[in-house]
Amino acid sequence: MLLSNVVTSAIRHFEASSTTSIVPNPLTLLDPVPSDIAIASAQKPKLISQVASELNLSHAEFEPYGKYTAKVTLDVLERLESNSNGHYVVVTGISPTPLGEGKSTVTIGLTQAIYAHLNRPAFACVRQPSQGPTFGIKGGAAGGGYSQVTPMTSMNLHLTGDIHAITAANNLVAAAVDARYFHESTQTDSQLFNRLCPKKKGARKFANVMLNRLQKLGISITNPDDMSAEEVSRFVRLDIDQDKIMWRRVTDTNDRFLREITIGEASTERGMARKTGFDISVASEIMAVLALTTSLSDMRERLGRMVVALSKQGEPITCDDIGITGALTVLMKDAINPTLMQTLEGSPVFVHAGPFANIAHGNSSIVADRIALKLVGAPAGEPVTAENAGYVVTEAGFGADIGFEKFVNIKCRASGLVPDVAVIVATIRALKMHGGGPDVVPGKPLADEYTQENLELLRKGFANLRRHIENVNKVGIQAIVAINAFSSDTEAELELVRQLACEAGAYDAVPTHLWAKGGAGAVELAKS
Repeated sequence: MLLSNVVTSAIRHFEASSTTSIVPNPLTLLDPVPSDIAIASAQKPKLISQVASELNLSHAEFEPYGKYTAKVTLDVLERLESNSNGHYVVVTGISPTPLGEGKSTVTIGLTQAIYAHLNRPAFACVRQPSQGPTFGIKGGAAGGGYSQVTPMTSMNLHLTGDIHAITAANNLVAAAVDARYFHESTQTDSQLFNRLCPKKKGARKFANVMLNRLQKLGISITNPDDMSAEEVSRFVRLDIDQDKIMWRRVTDTNDRFLREITIGEASTERGMARKTGFDISVASEIMAVLALTTSLSDMRERLGRMVVALSKQGEPITCDDIGITGALTVLMKDAINPTLMQTLEGSPVFVHAGPFANIAHGNSSIVADRIALKLVGAPAGEPVTAENAGYVVTEAGFGADIGFEKFVNIKCRASGLVPDVAVIVATIRALKMHGGGPDVVPGKPLADEYTQENLELLRKGFANLRRHIENVNKVGIQAIVAINAFSSDTEAELELVRQLACEAGAYDAVPTHLWAKGGAGAVELAKS
């Protein structure tokens, strides 16, 4: 009897730990819609410990950063390994105007609709915004109106420090490259060897990363004292070509005067000045590595393979060659864990990584998507159905011609995940611009063509959306168009886009009002 009770209790605990709770945070909608910050300030979030509890995370699987954010460890993947993944939805968009067409707003609002209005488990996965655009014209990336990640100020600023960790790691690489060039230019082979392999208690020993370099050089010696003078020289000298150092420093600020700089001007650098510059932190290759990594060991390998310069012989020089991969991994050990937040209506959100789509793949992290899919997935042994599995809505940056194609060709190939459907965000405004409408300029009022009905411009501009639908269908993924509707859009314009989209191969085209109504404004999209 006692053993039977233990088994029954264990089964109940297992079943409970494999399911999530849905506890919406109701919105009070106002008209006119207040500012984003006013909406965010008026809506009190759930404590992050409550959100974690609703997801059945154990105390060992999340680490709170204040009351409303937390890091979730990769241990969750091991615990839920046998669970099936939930339904996978990717949100992309047409070629945008400079104002943006609301992909983040649709991503958040759609998640709120599934979670708070259809009563199904739902998880949003979005990128962390850079402080550059946040303090520039574009603004933050927490969504907008009544479809936001909250607290928006935390998300748009430091959050849990991932971008700061990337900045520190990136600039450590830059410092190490310049220091290595300096020392090789000023010291003998013997001096360099003594620095790299100093005697400790009368013996020298190679570090593991040095063994990798020796293997790369074709040197099979494992005892440093057995090396010939020629082998020592090859080992200690990377022979960096100063004109072929391609690694730049970064800062997470739009500081145009740092784009091109001269370093090494101090007298102690002995005339080794060179021109270089700063990029924005999210443009660092380390950010792309973070987004594509699948584990801590995988991240270490990817960091070690990063090419930082060329030798005078034209050979690539990597972080492993410099010998700093371990230090980079230590700096990034917490950043690899996705940050748990929530939407205004209480659905969970992972905010993780932030690579730009024009210089990288422009998608949030693989580990965030994987953890979310397991948390809302079907219990072990059960087939995935509409009833027993939830939804993960992940955002692909920029338009479908950049973010989505890189999502498919880079992220999905690295993760092995395949989306069930792609949501293409479009606006009447953007379609009119693509049809030949006047330029849309941030900070300037929209021309009359964008605020009055104009079916001719809309029909011409639909060619842009048609191509995006075709691109999605080409890879075997079903496309649904989410029309992010504005108050100036007419019923005739919305109906024309719906009709043309379905003719072009979209499963459906649904007007949404997520900015003004939150999840309630995307229920029909969620149902489709």
